[in-house]
Amino acid sequence: MSEQPTARVTWSPQPGWFDLVCIMTESVLENGGDEATAFLASTGETLAMRYPLPASRTVQDLEREMNLQLARFNWGFVQIHPAENAIQIEHHALPAGHDTLPAERWRLAMGAVLGGLYAQWLRDQGGSAAVPLTLENNNGSTLLYRYQ
Repeated sequence: MSEQPTARVTWSPQPGWFDLVCIMTESVLENGGDEATAFLASTGETLAMRYPLPASRTVQDLEREMNLQLARFNWGFVQIHPAENAIQIEHHALPAGHDTLPAERWRLAMGAVLGGLYAQWLRDQGGSAAVPLTLENNNGSTLLYRYQ
């Protein structure tokens, strides 16, 4: 796959906006129960529909297009690793959360949102809705998804 930068992404939102996002995210996680991650994944799917990717002919094209959108959001970057019957997506440089939301809660929320985003982008590229995208590792600033 293409070479990607390894530097940590920094983000400086306008005062108040990130606080609002964190408060809303924590509220979803606290009040949504078992449905919270499904709601956040659905939010990611909606975001993918708002920011569709152009048709990709190769895995490298798909990786590049995903990274262009992620750079637009300042949300890190992906590396895609195809296998015989699966695709592995490594999301690197996940933006750090805010001190108002514990890091593990932020990763849980962003893992769900990004899962929905990637799943919808894959469906839009011709992938099957019957094939799940699962988050296999949500540790630190790298998330590992498997589409299989």
